[in-house]
Order: sequence, then C-alpha cells, then structure tokens
Amino acid sequence: MKLHELVSSPGARKERKRVGRGTSSGTGKTSGRGHKGQNARSGGGVRPGFEGGQNPLYRRLPKRGFNNPTRKEFAIVNIEELNNFAEGTEVTPEVLMERGIVNNPKAGIKVLGNGEVTVKLTVKANKFSQSAVEKIEAAGGKTEVI
Repeated sequence: MKLHELVSSPGARKERKRVGRGTSSGTGKTSGRGHKGQNARSGGGVRPGFEGGQNPLYRRLPKRGFNNPTRKEFAIVNIEELNNFAEGTEVTPEVLMERGIVNNPKAGIKVLGNGEVTVKLTVKANKFSQSAVEKIEAAGGKTEVI
C-alpha cells in the first residue's frame, strides 16, 4: 500500500452543510432556521444554562464546600522509594525528576514516612512529615528543607 492509495472508510468524512445557496440545495432562503423568532435572528438564541425563565438547574441545586484558590499542592514521595539510591547520595527535586519518581513537582515536594529507608541519604525537599524525618535520621541520613 502506498500513500496515494490510502482512502478513508465510507462515512468517516462528512461534507459540511453549505447553507443559503439556493432553494434546490434544501437549505436555501432561511438556511434551516425557520421563519422569524429568536433563533432565526443573527446573534439569536439563549445563553448556556438558560431554561426559558424557569429556575435553572445550577441555581436549583444546593451549593456545598469551598475551593481554596491559593491552595498549594505538593508532589508526594514516600521514603520507601528512596531505597533505590546509592549510599551517601544527595537527593534533590531535580534528581527525583530525572529518575522518574516525580513527574510534576507542583508547588514543591513533600517526603512522607510510608515504608522504611535502609540507605544513608541527604534528602532535600520543600516539606517533610515528622515520621519521614525520624526514619531518615534513624538510617543515618540528613534532611534539609529547601
């Protein structure tokens, strides 16, 4: 098969409707909009969510909760994932991204104490949980808040 022999499946490509091109086209004169009325006018129609004056759904339903616009979300790393590093390595956010442990650093990196660490490391991150600090220092490592 060659590039010039490629053909799309029947029904995969649909021609666009060309309105206002004479009566024999089927969509001439009023162009499928009917006669008069709000939707026949240019710029006509109602805004999204409008229900003809009836109280719309987004106002009928109760509102709950709060979304904090200044919330900081941290990328999470558990200490069990740090066992892959060699003894004495300095673990920084850049190193974590290179190794693929963290994809998106978000507002920073927080190290949590899930699991056990057996390697002596110097870990640099934006935040640490108390249990993570205790476990890293128990393994002979150091923590440093950036």
